[in-house]
Amino acid sequence: MQERQQYYLQEMGIQSWQLIHPERIPGVVHTPYDLPSSCKLLFVSPVLPEGTQAVMFEKVLKSFDVSLEEARHVYPHSLDLVVLTHIEWIWFAGCSVPEGITAKLLTSPLLSQIDGHPLHRRELWRQICSYQAS
Repeated sequence: MQERQQYYLQEMGIQSWQLIHPERIPGVVHTPYDLPSSCKLLFVSPVLPEGTQAVMFEKVLKSFDVSLEEARHVYPHSLDLVVLTHIEWIWFAGCSVPEGITAKLLTSPLLSQIDGHPLHRRELWRQICSYQAS
């Protein structure tokens, strides 16, 4: 990026940005990328876990033997850019689930809606246990 463009972004308070619809720009090719082989869980959510939600996220992962280092986050609009063939778990939080997912699937509201709500926590735990029993 040119220095002048970086300056304008900085002046507007924009520290980072992401192109959501690269297909709308002629000549831009978006190629799918592979997740690291160490990745066991892909967390798909419009909100990146931070603060207390990140702590809760880590606790949930530990409940089924996945460490924070073995998890990756992706925004729902970027899911089609990720190769999902070797992923074991996919957790959709606060977004819809596309067709054709073959991994172990978890669905929930946003993490902020789970924290402090026993019904949502119980439903998530029920999903996790259903995979451990089989």
